[in-house]
Amino acid sequence: MSRIKTFNLPDLGEGLTEGEILAWLVKVGDDIELNQPIVEVETAKAAVEIPAKWAGRVQAIFHPEGTTVEVGSPIISIDTDPNAGPIEQSTTGAPAADLPTPSAASLAAVEVAPEEGMVEPGLIGGVAPGGRTAVLVGYGPRNAPAKRRARKGGVPAQAATAQAAPVQAAPAPAPAPVVPAPALNGNGRPAGGPVLAKPPVRKLAKDLGVDLATVTGSGPLGSITREDVQRAASAPAAAEPLTVAAPVTAAASFGADREQRIPVKGVRKLTAENMSRSAFTAPHVTEFLTVDMTRAMKALDRLRERREWRDVRVSPLLLVAKAVLLAVKRHPMVNSTWAGDEIVVKDYVNLGIAAATERGLIVPNIKDAGRLSLRGLADAMTDLVQTAKAGKTSPADMSGGTLTITNVGVFGVDTGTPILPPGESAILAFGAVRELPWVHKGKVKPRLVTTLGLSFDHRIIDGELGSKFLRDIGDFLADPEAALLAWT
Repeated sequence: MSRIKTFNLPDLGEGLTEGEILAWLVKVGDDIELNQPIVEVETAKAAVEIPAKWAGRVQAIFHPEGTTVEVGSPIISIDTDPNAGPIEQSTTGAPAADLPTPSAASLAAVEVAPEEGMVEPGLIGGVAPGGRTAVLVGYGPRNAPAKRRARKGGVPAQAATAQAAPVQAAPAPAPAPVVPAPALNGNGRPAGGPVLAKPPVRKLAKDLGVDLATVTGSGPLGSITREDVQRAASAPAAAEPLTVAAPVTAAASFGADREQRIPVKGVRKLTAENMSRSAFTAPHVTEFLTVDMTRAMKALDRLRERREWRDVRVSPLLLVAKAVLLAVKRHPMVNSTWAGDEIVVKDYVNLGIAAATERGLIVPNIKDAGRLSLRGLADAMTDLVQTAKAGKTSPADMSGGTLTITNVGVFGVDTGTPILPPGESAILAFGAVRELPWVHKGKVKPRLVTTLGLSFDHRIIDGELGSKFLRDIGDFLADPEAALLAWT
């Protein structure tokens, strides 16, 4: 049995076709154990640690951190029997030009993980009992072949595979014959040679009265830059008095040197695809409601004072989540999905909470949130937010959502017109709670007020249903204690 095995990037489920290597958790020469995490990969869903399929010693790492790798591409090779002696040169990734034609015996020293569908039973990507595909925890088996992106520069697939091998240093080229250097003038350029400067730099020199032939260039190949011209213009005048024209303000530059290009990948790429698909598929309607939350905020203060709640994170978002769950029970059609020729109404609520993280906006959800008590809901929301901020949210936690809340109020925003997550029929925007003048019992008083924005799929939810659902959420937030007595 061959000892050197190459581990390919596994299919992480849900149609993902590529991943970015965030960090290697091992290095060449490290001894590793079976199922030890070896690399952290960011997909369009989450950052995931991938475990080793074999125990042994890391022989080679094929892609550095920050590289985007397609599913099925080799990422690491492992010597499964490091104590068996030295490895033949042909198995260590040396350039083919330096080696003789490999024999069948030498080729047997390297074993690459089998193609998809042929992986060893029970391992990641392999066949599990019952004919299912064994994948990482939290991932489902892929249902369609991965789509391959065209490689930059049109590199064929065979050539790309060959490039995955560790790069060896090429032999140093023979030294070039010595050619006498041309004579230089005092500005570091060949005497009598042309002045290297871009047209905008030449215009600036003309406007400032600077002779480019007297300027020493600091750019590539001795070219003269705008800074060189401005430095020459501000240099002390020569002994001979000169008449200097009035300074002219340099025109603003709007070129690539003042632009930043950010690759669209990972969470941002998935979010863009989902939002575009949802915005142009589901007809959105958004309604707004302003609510006096003074009683609700006082109820939260009393809740925090209770002994069993002193160590629990209690925020207005907790009451908003509870209000949504109770309103869904009164209007079940809101918690549904458009399925073409039918509407799927769900008896469970996987409540999504939009969370802003360093990797972008993600929407993990609390599974079957309607069955939780208020304390259980508070604990689940705390765990969800902490996991999201730590970048450890799994793809399973971000799939299967049925209804979402986005808390734009934490940014000081009053409300918004949120876009529906794909497959959901409603999303609620919760705005900032502010102290505003409000008519209360016939008098204008300062009250704690917020604005709610509900976007819904008009194919499923008509104006009446959407208005009643939003009104019930507002009624609960205006007087949660009375609403609980009336509805439960």
